[in-house]
Amino acid sequence: MPMTVVGAGVAGLTMALALSQGGADVTVLERGPRLGAASCSRYAGGMLAPWCEAESAEPLVTRLGQEALIYWPQVHPATVQRGSLVLAPARDAPDLERFARRTTDHQRLDAEGIAALEPDLAGRFRAAVFFPKEAHLDPRRALVSLHDTLVARGVEIRFGCDVEMASHAHEMMVDCRGFAAADRLPDLRGVKGEMLILRCPAITFSRPIRLLHPRFPLYVVPRGDGIFMIGATMLESGERHRVTARSVVELLNAAYALHPAFAEAEILEMGADARPTFPDNLPRIRRVGRHVAVNGLFRHGFLLSPALARRAVEFLLHGIEDPEVMDENPRQQRSA
Repeated sequence: MPMTVVGAGVAGLTMALALSQGGADVTVLERGPRLGAASCSRYAGGMLAPWCEAESAEPLVTRLGQEALIYWPQVHPATVQRGSLVLAPARDAPDLERFARRTTDHQRLDAEGIAALEPDLAGRFRAAVFFPKEAHLDPRRALVSLHDTLVARGVEIRFGCDVEMASHAHEMMVDCRGFAAADRLPDLRGVKGEMLILRCPAITFSRPIRLLHPRFPLYVVPRGDGIFMIGATMLESGERHRVTARSVVELLNAAYALHPAFAEAEILEMGADARPTFPDNLPRIRRVGRHVAVNGLFRHGFLLSPALARRAVEFLLHGIEDPEVMDENPRQQRSA
């Protein structure tokens, strides 16, 4: 069965791989000139943290996200599974307690336990919550792994193809365009995230670290060779590329609060993009005419895309619907 996937971000590539593994003849169309050029996947944190996300996300995110911990090591062997560490300054200890109450599958650590996991944090924090089963990856390298796997399976990926979905209304296509799909999904909104990539050889972390802060919570994800991804802001905006001075200052201040050595870090890159999000912050597999849209992954692109792709394939190839993630286009519902 021939299938066309529009969009070569993490949602589109995981979708294409699931379809190919299901026996479909798949073509991927991507508007960007090269892999990752037009996708917010490029600016993702790459944290596979389903239990951490339970602090603010619905239980569905934790359930679906656990599939990513099996999926990514198979597709991207460089996936690192060393857990996630959540910290707070002593004055914000109630925030750490609240985080622990809202989540599961974690361990409490004292100062000695923190130092054993991350020696560079020795003496800096009194308490932490450790999620040992969580993992992380470098999103840009993971996209390359997906791309190479698809090419090896004979999937054609065409770059520089700006597809007008409306002109293909009578074709079966899978729309994985992210926020660009707002032209077809009336309730899709953008939540802007800004990030920094720093080089700081003076610090060695082995796992993602989240610092709870009343004004600007921070996460730091190690990329290896003294390079760290620092993120991320959350602004209700569909603006995709502008990084504000306020956000840079807040991210750097939070990083300095985690470890003063970040004050001497080299800024390698600043980036921003709009995360595609529905009103309830949950993902959707949505029928839009003959098209099927996979969207609304919010800040959980790498975490949720494997589970969404598997469920979309069950619907497309076998007619099996999962009511937790499938719905109809609100525009179609209003006109029915």
